[in-house]
Amino acid sequence: MNRARGRSSVKLLHLIAVIALVACACGPTAHTPTGSAGPTASAGPISSAATGPSTSASPPATPPPATATVRLALDWTPNTDHTGFYVARQKGWFRDAAVDLQILPFATASPETLMVAHQADCGISFQDSMTFAVAAGADIVSLAAILQKTASAIGVLADGPIQRPRDLDGKTYAGFGYPNEDPTLKSVIKADGGSGTFKTATLDAAAYEALYNHRADFTIPFMAWEGVEAEQRGIKLRYFRFADYGFPEFYQVILACDRQWLEKNRDAAKRFVGATVKGFQFAAEHADEAAAILVSENPGVFDANKDLPKASQEFLDGGGYLLDATGTFGTQTLERWTGYSKFLYDQGLLLDGGTPPKPLTAPLDWARLFTNDFLP
Repeated sequence: MNRARGRSSVKLLHLIAVIALVACACGPTAHTPTGSAGPTASAGPISSAATGPSTSASPPATPPPATATVRLALDWTPNTDHTGFYVARQKGWFRDAAVDLQILPFATASPETLMVAHQADCGISFQDSMTFAVAAGADIVSLAAILQKTASAIGVLADGPIQRPRDLDGKTYAGFGYPNEDPTLKSVIKADGGSGTFKTATLDAAAYEALYNHRADFTIPFMAWEGVEAEQRGIKLRYFRFADYGFPEFYQVILACDRQWLEKNRDAAKRFVGATVKGFQFAAEHADEAAAILVSENPGVFDANKDLPKASQEFLDGGGYLLDATGTFGTQTLERWTGYSKFLYDQGLLLDGGTPPKPLTAPLDWARLFTNDFLP
């Protein structure tokens, strides 16, 4: 599930409608890839080839690539899901790669919508959000997994009576209105022997305080942020991780890009991803310094809790969220993309771009949702 962005089912339908409208206006969708595209942020042709024959004995020098602008849309205000970008920018790794990274501030329009409209080249997304968008016609693809596994979990008060998922039957869930929340919770509860029946109160960001103040029995915190923040406040939570109850593991946070932009700017995209990987690899190995860079690159953002980025970064690093089993950042597998995305399809949650949107009658080609080709 995505980080609690509070996108309700109504907002999701609006997103699908916008994506379908923009996709129709801009050309073929993800089902029919093409090299034609609308305006991009490229600084011009990117070439690292020699520019003609040389009569000298030595081979001609390869000219440096022209600097390319890459517009990155954030999914939320800056946080530790984004640390690697700020690390790479401060350390000059984007500059060394001839990339001018423009980080677009969080806006009401989702990164997926901005990419489809060619107002952003890449964006921070989530496996579920991107799958919803592609089903509706968005021509986007995941280039790297920012988090290798789910950092959200079902959370209850540790000193309360709920000891396991089946104890959630009949209780009140403080939710965010996302359509895959209830099916996911029911799957976990049933896997533990419960009936999967509970009440839902859609509270958006107020869901956490509802749990802490006993107005709700459970919610889904992002353990690396809201979970860490609760611990700092002395609120102890008990977690039930989805994968511990047979639910498919998934890439919670991903780096997605506009496929049409990629086709026109492949070299620039590879340089951008290469510098990004370097930034996140550094963050995974130097949590404290990376968190300090995140704070310094975003003055004023963390004034309310300057210790939170450091604690969050340490949680991600210590929990093995940023790197795969080989210690590498960004890699993705078809198995992981298929499991959760197929769950969304089987639940009838993937809607086409029609008016009104209807559930897909055939699964997507899950292999087209991601690529490792741009990783260094």
